[in-house]
Amino acid sequence: MDSRARAAFGLLIVAQAAHSVEECAFRLFDVFAPARFVSGLISSNAALGFAVANIALVAFGAWCFVARVRPSHPSARWYAWFWTALELANGVNHVAIAIQRGTYFPGVVTAPLLIAAASYLAARLANMAGYHDGI
Repeated sequence: MDSRARAAFGLLIVAQAAHSVEECAFRLFDVFAPARFVSGLISSNAALGFAVANIALVAFGAWCFVARVRPSHPSARWYAWFWTALELANGVNHVAIAIQRGTYFPGVVTAPLLIAAASYLAARLANMAGYHDGI
């Protein structure tokens, strides 16, 4: 992976950290059943369970960056594509739910950061694979 793709991956994880803070602060687990389910797997206290799940997610992303992407481990591209798909879907779904509900939905403010970082990373990865020219 080139330096721009590595930087984009790092930015994607930082965007997820900001997104997680927004989701926790505005209590996504109170308004979205899947978030409530994940919270309940970890703790009977929904806020605590959701925070722990998000910390684990961001920690895994940081590990992927430090141990796989930054040193250009042979599996780096796989991790980068995994996170690209995950975060693109995450961002798009938050925006779609907010539009469908016609109101603020926890995570929608930071969702464009996820979409932008994931889209740029996808373009870099595709370019490195020879799918596009000039990106």
